[in-house]
Amino acid sequence: MPAEFKDYYATLGVARDASADDIKKAFRKLARQYHPDTAKDKKTAEAKFKEINEANEVLSDPEKRKKYDTLGAGWQDEGHYQPPPGAEGAHEQEFHFGGTGFSDFFEQYFSGGSRYGFPQDFEQEIPTGAGRKGRARRGHDIEGDILVTLEEAMHGTQRPISLQTANRQTGEVQTHSFEVRIPPGATDGRRIRVPGQGEPGQNGGAAGDLFLRVRHAAHPDFTTVEADVYHELDVAPWEAVLGAEIIVPTLDGSIKLRIPAGAASGQSLRVRGRGLPKGKTGERGDFFVKLQIVLPEKINDAERTLWEQLRSASTFNPRA
Repeated sequence: MPAEFKDYYATLGVARDASADDIKKAFRKLARQYHPDTAKDKKTAEAKFKEINEANEVLSDPEKRKKYDTLGAGWQDEGHYQPPPGAEGAHEQEFHFGGTGFSDFFEQYFSGGSRYGFPQDFEQEIPTGAGRKGRARRGHDIEGDILVTLEEAMHGTQRPISLQTANRQTGEVQTHSFEVRIPPGATDGRRIRVPGQGEPGQNGGAAGDLFLRVRHAAHPDFTTVEADVYHELDVAPWEAVLGAEIIVPTLDGSIKLRIPAGAASGQSLRVRGRGLPKGKTGERGDFFVKLQIVLPEKINDAERTLWEQLRSASTFNPRA
């Protein structure tokens, strides 16, 4: 079954030749507008937030963007892209996830792993008289991605997931739903095992497992590396030179951060223990603030006079 094509450029409102910086700016603007924690219409915002995250996941990654741009013009036929023969694999079963935050289109082309991964099936002799023919065969494991916001990764959550299984030959479709626990501190790339929710077994064999790979939803203010959280902070030149105390947001409330006098652009300040939880130990990662000195785009006459006075009085020479 062909997946419905997603126009990621239209989702972010950028041209197909948009620069990486244009894509970053467009995403941040939309992410702040539709972030579920700040939007008034949370249900609509949540759906939109997932769409822009998926678009950003592809377009902000050079390899994924190149693959997306070279899918071909066939997707324009009635709004669907027809994959090349054999692209969906030779399995009789086709799987579609619901509730993971990613579309079938993304799962099919950009998930980075096989939907039918880990084929560690085994055969088991069926005792004589058991009333079955053949050997018991364990079902294949299934792998997919699950989009997790940083707030969910911080505090943990329960997510309702649906898994639709379609038989390509018979057309039979089965859907079952279940809950998946996202533990506090779920890092990007972590695999969550859901026992018995994979491909059904054959001849009395056990079902395979479902593995959901955590993908942190891109946040307009934060990024993560393992359990550490990173934030870029714009500071004025006088704040960097003279030092300052600035209120900075974190994933669990704001903190007062002291900017030391003489701070440099690109310098990182570390706040211990304000990152993501580290399992059940009670420990947490760290919070890093990267300083970006920002110059004013326009100045008035009074400001120009002060800058000129500073130029005359200063002995600082950056090229000395």
